[in-house]
Amino acid sequence: MKSKILLLLLVSVFFAGFACKNKEEKPAVLKSSKPIYSYEEKLKSEITEMRRFLGESSKYNSDVAFFLDMKIESGRNRFFVYDLKSNKITNKGLVAHGSGSETGISGKLTFSNVKNSNCSSLGKYAIGGSYTGRFGKAYKLYGLDETNSNAFERNIVFHTYYDVPFDEQPYPICNSLGCPMVNAKFFGTVEKLIDHSKKKIILVMYY
Repeated sequence: MKSKILLLLLVSVFFAGFACKNKEEKPAVLKSSKPIYSYEEKLKSEITEMRRFLGESSKYNSDVAFFLDMKIESGRNRFFVYDLKSNKITNKGLVAHGSGSETGISGKLTFSNVKNSNCSSLGKYAIGGSYTGRFGKAYKLYGLDETNSNAFERNIVFHTYYDVPFDEQPYPICNSLGCPMVNAKFFGTVEKLIDHSKKKIILVMYY
């Protein structure tokens, strides 16, 4: 009987020590290998670059600029109207990208400056004069970087399209042939800024 009691005591002490040891151990923390994308940080970086660029040339509007973050899904607002004087976003909306930029992988796009690629092109654009085309009023775009230098020859313009929704969507929106196209209602607010600007406004598309 004494031997059984002694055995039970030894077993209890063993498991008690084991339990205490586990409490003292820190649980393993699993870290995700995929970094979380912060559009705010990326936008801040692009604004800094935009200020530098505008500081080197007086022929462009230095009060407002348009930032298109193509890393954000097309169903989310990713066209940002930014007031460089008050340092804040004043408007935002949906914008479509080129069908050629689709890779078949969700969240991953590709870009090209090649004619007939139907791809969006990254880089800074100077927004030129307006004209009336197949989609109504549209603005000519002039690529200012090597990555979008063929924009004018490719007929890449800023225009509206009836199938682009105004509100954010839980799924991707329609694609363009490479042009940044937006909803008519959002286009109306941006249009006023462009038409009332004495200098060309810069639009930058980044990823």
